[in-house]
Amino acid sequence: MASDPTSGTTIDPNEAAHFGAMAADWWDPQGSSAMLHRLNPVRLAYIRDRLDQHWSLDECDIRPLKGRRAADVGCGAGLLAEPLARLGAEVTGVDPAPENIAVARAHALGQGLPIDYRVGSVEALSGRFDLITSLEVVEHVADVRRYLQGLADALADDGLLILSTPNRTGLSRFMLITAAEGTGQIPRGTHDWDKFLTPEELTAMLRDVGLDPIDCTGLSWGPGRGFHLSENKALNYLVTARRAG
Repeated sequence: MASDPTSGTTIDPNEAAHFGAMAADWWDPQGSSAMLHRLNPVRLAYIRDRLDQHWSLDECDIRPLKGRRAADVGCGAGLLAEPLARLGAEVTGVDPAPENIAVARAHALGQGLPIDYRVGSVEALSGRFDLITSLEVVEHVADVRRYLQGLADALADDGLLILSTPNRTGLSRFMLITAAEGTGQIPRGTHDWDKFLTPEELTAMLRDVGLDPIDCTGLSWGPGRGFHLSENKALNYLVTARRAG
């Protein structure tokens, strides 16, 4: 009998099933993951800026992560893992939905990208990573503190952890659930507003697991401008952390 990848982990099996059902059109920019496609360029710009600053990289280098290990936890079908591989990293992508991993492997093969995809969550990581990303994931896990501890344990001494997640505000409830889910821009049931974390809550939990949050930047949306980085954290935000001490 096949082992259950959700047994004894931080995975919420209902969340895994919900996102696994979206696997087939994950790479369709007009499909159920359309919002992630619109978010991705902004998130990648943030990640690149944090990498350049942390390691004093050449901002013109097209493969700044060459020789470094990166992990994308909650990778879906590889929307972020593939750009990290193109930046030169040795990438591991993990996701609790086997359907997502199957699509991710097939897509990476078609792109000629040697990404190590695994079914599971943070527990599926082995060794330490110079960069760990987990974007729009922490609000979906079964045990947030245990999940963050797992990320911290997998982070290299000079590594960076980058998270993104919705804030728990009236604006996020309206924009992500009432508007986006209500009109079908995001599949219904994707978000549970009560599981959203405020920046203060998330950064406190990161400190509790031995990490030092060094940046918190808002991710906003505006008519005509779309998604963009901002000082306003009311809708969504990104956090960068490193090992404390």
